[in-house]
Amino acid sequence: MYRAVRSPVVNSLQLRALLLRSVADSKCLCSQSQSPDDTGPGSTGAEESDAARISADNPLEAEAADHQLAASAAKSRHLAPVDIINTILSHRHEPELALKYFRRVEGRRGFVRSVDVFCVLLHVLMRSPKSKRLVRSVLDGAFSGDSGPSSSMLVDRLIECAQRFEFELELPVFDYVLDSCTQAGRVEDAVDCCSTMAKHDIMPGNIIFNNLLAALVKRNMVEEARRLYDQMVSKGARCDCFAVHIIMQACLIQKKPEEAEEYFRQAVGSGVELDAACYSIAIQAVCQKPNSRSACLLLEEMKAKVWVPSVGIFGCVIGACVKQGNLEEALRVKDEMLSSGKSLNLVVYTSLMKGYCMSGNLENALNLFDRVSQEGLVPNEVTFSVLIEGCCRNKNVEKAHEFYSQMKLMGIRPSVFNVNTLIRGYLEQNSKDEAYRVFEEASDEGIANVFTYNQFLSWLCNEGKITEACNLWGKMMSSGIAPTIVSYNTMMLGHCRDGDMEAATRMLSEIAEKGMKPNVITYSILIDGFFKKGDSIRAFDLLEEMADAGIDRSTVTINTVINGLCKVGRTSDARVMLTKFIDEGFTPTCMTYNTIIHGLIKEGDTNSALGIFREMPINGVSPNVVTYTTLIDGFCKSNNMGLALRLRNEMKARGLKLDLTAYSALIDGFCRNKDMERAHELYSELLEVGLSPNKVVYSSMISGYRNLNNMVAALGIHKKMVEEGIPCDLITYTTLIDGLLKEGKLLMASEYYTEMLNKGIAPDVTLYTALINGLCNKGRVKNAEAVMQEMHQKGVVPSVLIYNMLIAAHFREGKLQKAFSLHDEMLDRGLVPDNITYDILVNGKFRGNNYPAEASSA
Repeated sequence: MYRAVRSPVVNSLQLRALLLRSVADSKCLCSQSQSPDDTGPGSTGAEESDAARISADNPLEAEAADHQLAASAAKSRHLAPVDIINTILSHRHEPELALKYFRRVEGRRGFVRSVDVFCVLLHVLMRSPKSKRLVRSVLDGAFSGDSGPSSSMLVDRLIECAQRFEFELELPVFDYVLDSCTQAGRVEDAVDCCSTMAKHDIMPGNIIFNNLLAALVKRNMVEEARRLYDQMVSKGARCDCFAVHIIMQACLIQKKPEEAEEYFRQAVGSGVELDAACYSIAIQAVCQKPNSRSACLLLEEMKAKVWVPSVGIFGCVIGACVKQGNLEEALRVKDEMLSSGKSLNLVVYTSLMKGYCMSGNLENALNLFDRVSQEGLVPNEVTFSVLIEGCCRNKNVEKAHEFYSQMKLMGIRPSVFNVNTLIRGYLEQNSKDEAYRVFEEASDEGIANVFTYNQFLSWLCNEGKITEACNLWGKMMSSGIAPTIVSYNTMMLGHCRDGDMEAATRMLSEIAEKGMKPNVITYSILIDGFFKKGDSIRAFDLLEEMADAGIDRSTVTINTVINGLCKVGRTSDARVMLTKFIDEGFTPTCMTYNTIIHGLIKEGDTNSALGIFREMPINGVSPNVVTYTTLIDGFCKSNNMGLALRLRNEMKARGLKLDLTAYSALIDGFCRNKDMERAHELYSELLEVGLSPNKVVYSSMISGYRNLNNMVAALGIHKKMVEEGIPCDLITYTTLIDGLLKEGKLLMASEYYTEMLNKGIAPDVTLYTALINGLCNKGRVKNAEAVMQEMHQKGVVPSVLIYNMLIAAHFREGKLQKAFSLHDEMLDRGLVPDNITYDILVNGKFRGNNYPAEASSA
């Protein structure tokens, strides 16, 4: 503790220091000068009245003191600050008289204001409980104007004066300084003051500190508030729950919920006794992330403390649960809210509607909307937006349009989000006319924007309606809506898909004319388009142009180049390009390798494909299901079932599950090899893992059993196919009819043929070949000729194989003239007879029942 001063007189060394510092620190302590009889700034004269009342018990003493003050004040006109300090110190036991003296001298002309004088006065005033209340008014006056002292300097000088004159350091004086500075609106100065106090291990009082934090946040000086709070905590200050409340709220203002939560956790860990308001802000913070689990736990903590959250907090938690797709938890919190005596408001109802819509339960969402009306609540734009989006999400666009119309009738202007949602819903159902009506209406009302147009343009281009897209583009331009780079990319993609690369290139030029810059997607679309047109030279020119424009090639661009080369049969060039790209720093993806492997398989080079597959791990790329499936399919088609099975086993060992395509490839491979036992094992395995056979699997199985002349099994597979609701296509019907004809079941084959025609499936030359072959083998030559006649009527040109089958049939029946006439008919149709034809005509040789059967296999 600082001891009381022993002498009211300053010694010579102190005098010299004070004189020098007074000159240096001659900054005003108040905003205006006063006459000797005026009170100080910010004062009402109450101080002198207080002094008078204190001395009222001894009128003679009071009068003498007053004369003495007047005399001292008169002499003070020519006194240095040190003389004023000595006079104030002489009244150290009479603080009110010291203040009265200070008021008299500070208003005189020529008075030199000194921070030290002011600090000594404050120390004297702090000595008496009665005069302490005067300190605040003195400080308020000092800080009321721009010319007041720096509060941080005042803190330093207060401490120095206490040490020099052995005052007992009264800590509340620093709180008075800090709060007066804050209340005067000098918050930056107050922050410096607080930091200076902390440097001297003087911690501000909680109320004073909280006032400063609140003032900073109110002025949007959030970062300064947080730095100050962190500084005080690091210095060991025990901030209360109100400070935590303010600083957490500041984090939410900055949209930093994670940091608000961290302040809450720190406060809990340091033992700060937090109130319900702090918990409420913490819940808001975790809900903004969102983290519904943490929010629910905080709700439970509030419940344990017998605090009832507000309706807004309950709504906040319910909304967070819905955002995270946890409708069940949202409904539980809703029940807890009702049990606590709170009523559901529109926000809660709207959140629950959204939850039901997201979970696919549109009916419950609509029921909640009915309850909103029943309870007298008025739905707002958010409510309608949730329902419009929910209805479209659940494929009930008509209901969405009802809500759209209802909100307009209520005077609520739909947002562009509502319009775009509704249009997207109609387009997903291919209801173009309805979508156009909404679009036209929104355009007339000025709601439609470039995103609305982009959405429509994208749909038209994806549907191949490029002419309509161009018309819409013209309307967008005439409406004054500027297209974005997304708009241009969409139209360029449409032109590329339409094969009109000239139009796509024109749009690239237009982008530059508009002062816009094409992006990596723009170039990728054009490069892909030129590759598909077979113009690889132009594609590579664009790749160089892209580099010259300073646009970095993305993975998409490089994969486009690799894919383009592979599609035109230049897989070897694609491999060279990939090596070049890797040398330039490109990191290939699994998709990159899959493209090359697929290209090599397509070209029949399975060995090179396997080599690329083995390179993948070396370059840090793991094969995926598509990689294995592509290879398995290739090896199955090349009749290398052993390697296909080894890849399948390796795939399983890596924990990769075979997809339907992989099973289809393996089953088809075994069916082609007439190994129906293995094929059926894979078929059963496919069912066990929860996959459903598709048309390809069923067709392969039917064909496999047909090739083994086991039509009973083939028809059994066909029955399962029908039961699964998978429609038969031409290939399936061809296989069934061919197999039945081989077994002589002409009636059943005819029934399937009629069924096929009734479904609108037109036979092709392969099916006609199977029909004629089967009829000829069973001696039904006239029926076979009737089939030939049907081919002529439908414009299907018979093949040389079909003529050979009919010529052989006529030879078997001894109708040589008819056989030779068919030969002439072949020549008239421009068909060239083959060696088999002449073997039949010249030598009478034919293969009988087995000759055309294999050739006509589906």
